[in-house]
Amino acid sequence: MKKKLVLVGNGMAGVNCIEQLLKLAPNLYDITIIGSEPHPNYNRILLSSVLAGDADMKDIVINEWSWYEENHITLHTGRTVTSIDSERKQIGIDNGLKLPYDELIIATGSSAFILPVPGADKPGVIAFRDIKDCETMMETAKTYRKAVVIGGGLLGLEAARGLLNLNMEVTVVHKHPYIMERQLDQTASTMLRSELEQQGMKFLLSKNTERIYGKKRVSGLRFTDGTEEETDLIVMAVGIRPNVDLARQAGITINQGIVVNDFLETSLPNVYAVGECVEHRGVGYGLVAPLYEQGAVIAKQLAGLETDGYHGSVVSTKLKVSGVDVFSAGVYNDRPGTRSVRVQDDFGGVYKKVLISEGKVIGAVLFGDISDSSSLFKMIRTGEDVTGREKEVLLGASGGGAQKSGAALVAGMPDDEIVCGCNGVSKGAIVNAVNEKGCSSINEIKACTKAGGSCGGCKPLVGDVLTYVLGADGVKTVKEGICGCTTLGRDEVVEAIKNMHLTTSKEVMNVLDWSNTEGCSKCRPALNYYLGMLWPDEHEDERESRFVNERNHANIQKDGTYSVVPRMYGGVTTPEDLQKIANVALKYEVPLVKMTGGQRIDLLGVKKEDLPKMWADLDMPSGYAYGKTLRTVKTCVGETFCRFGTQDAMGMGIKMEKKFERLATPAKFKMAVSGCPRNCAEATIKDFGVVAIDGGWELHISGNGGTKLRGSDLLTKVKTEDEVMEWCGAFIQYYRETGKYNERTSEWLERIGLDTVKNALQKEEDRLALISRVEHSLSLTKDPWKEIIEQDELKRTFSPMSNEISVSAR
Repeated sequence: MKKKLVLVGNGMAGVNCIEQLLKLAPNLYDITIIGSEPHPNYNRILLSSVLAGDADMKDIVINEWSWYEENHITLHTGRTVTSIDSERKQIGIDNGLKLPYDELIIATGSSAFILPVPGADKPGVIAFRDIKDCETMMETAKTYRKAVVIGGGLLGLEAARGLLNLNMEVTVVHKHPYIMERQLDQTASTMLRSELEQQGMKFLLSKNTERIYGKKRVSGLRFTDGTEEETDLIVMAVGIRPNVDLARQAGITINQGIVVNDFLETSLPNVYAVGECVEHRGVGYGLVAPLYEQGAVIAKQLAGLETDGYHGSVVSTKLKVSGVDVFSAGVYNDRPGTRSVRVQDDFGGVYKKVLISEGKVIGAVLFGDISDSSSLFKMIRTGEDVTGREKEVLLGASGGGAQKSGAALVAGMPDDEIVCGCNGVSKGAIVNAVNEKGCSSINEIKACTKAGGSCGGCKPLVGDVLTYVLGADGVKTVKEGICGCTTLGRDEVVEAIKNMHLTTSKEVMNVLDWSNTEGCSKCRPALNYYLGMLWPDEHEDERESRFVNERNHANIQKDGTYSVVPRMYGGVTTPEDLQKIANVALKYEVPLVKMTGGQRIDLLGVKKEDLPKMWADLDMPSGYAYGKTLRTVKTCVGETFCRFGTQDAMGMGIKMEKKFERLATPAKFKMAVSGCPRNCAEATIKDFGVVAIDGGWELHISGNGGTKLRGSDLLTKVKTEDEVMEWCGAFIQYYRETGKYNERTSEWLERIGLDTVKNALQKEEDRLALISRVEHSLSLTKDPWKEIIEQDELKRTFSPMSNEISVSAR
């Protein structure tokens, strides 16, 4: 009979240990895992991506439910282990179940530390630790406006960035004089703070919280210096505490964490511990790489293989904070006996510092450019003597930068050096995947080892490892198609549709030999767009291929209700329309009415079956808040009322919005018109922005105000409103015809280049040809709300009995 192995904790460290054990001894144990959260194993590091809107909850799952089944693992979710009986060798669970074990691994992780101040237990005070915390923040942002994050470390800044993306006003409170003091020196910290302030964050530094106040829920906090800050939400990101209560009750030796030896054994026989709950040689680790190293030792132990044990980790931090690359390792603050090599470029946003003591690199800080991180970390770990060539460490032999190629740097890396920090994959694991499993491309390495499968920041280094093992000619360049169903890229698919006159997705998949004849959630919506863009007369929109929001012409919310946003041209409305909206909100008992960032009114919490009736009562056009199409044209009041205005911004915005509403685009498309260079409508962070100047207009393109902030580029200057409309129409159509599905104009422009766009639109005859095609597409559009109201067959799809299969959107 197989031995019984029980893992307490379904988090990253514990499950990774099981993964490593399954590779070494797949049939040795009968495995049971107990997790307190109602989810499969997920990547806690990527919670900030979920909060920022860059990923869905499903995107951060490491092991799907099917993985547990395929590996014959019994999984108990939403359950807590309450006792360990080491004499009977069994554990107790909160539902009364008793489970025997031969070997037990405790991986209970840690909990967020909550400041012990009066009011910390009030509603509206939370931590940022798990999926539930993410959901609370997203829900709060629907109703409230102001947020305070206590803690200026990495976790706090990630929470703040996510809350900004949820359109909340965010202030970061930190007790130290500068942020991220555990990873950065003061220079790098100041540069990071400046960057974050430009993104909209506010900072209160050297502040200590005295109490949190509010009647029913939090409304503010008071500091020890007597000042106060009003807020609707407080997120505490001030540190973690190892979860040791279970181990303490079992009589296991505890200090700050669960005390383990070099083989991760606790003071009880056959009981191991791994992860953030552990203390090894007086040190606890919160980064994933050391925890995976610990898990590898336990896996070898349980598989009966020899191991030297775990001897501690030299840790480094390589991360992206709100779009800025940061790296630190070892000692990063100057101290007696150290000297440093520094490079600082305030204009380029780059700062590098390497600390050297007794001829050895003992620490480094990199900001903005972290290309030297691997080589520097190697020097720190190995204690390499750099006497006489200190400057070369950072500046290279010629003083112009490091000269080694990526593969040459990899050659000097030890096998146990971590390449993928998110998933704890070492150089040696990748080399083994190449030599033993025949992996020869980055995609194959990702499938085999998970390296590059999370944030993707390590892919260049993974490529370097491949080149080091196989040589440049041996690395397979896998052509990535528009999805996994085909190797054909966007341009090849569009060209084939055009040349062969294919008019349906089924035709495309059949003729172009799709590996999955039904397509997938990635290619079906893309094909539907390309077909509609090329053949607007002939292609019938494939409703089943659209995402749920586009299919139902409303944004689905987390509770299954929808939000309705009627069109308000240029953000301008009338008393009559306002009255309609108010009456409809009362009639259908809309729980929340909110102003959007695009100057419109959002009715939230609407039942699906009420949507057609509500649209009929509103008698207003759809605002397309859900679609890959023109969303809004934001305007200021311009010269109509403003004493600084030089042009009629509202009139121009209304004209543009009425002209191009309902036009399908590769991704959502936003515009704005500012009536003077003060730019109150934020036109320079829109897909197409118009800024009034004396005697004319500036036209800006491809800005983005989201998580990937990008300022727009100046396309041209024109004199008349007709010229604005001409250039606008030509630009949109050129983007429609050359953009990849789901590719924002900001990404599109960086791919094809500003000069390409300027050359395509420079000649009047080229602009008029593009406009002719966009005019034809516009002539065929219909208001979807009206269409559904008038067609009983479409209306029936909104009945409570309608059970649709939705296309999952990333």
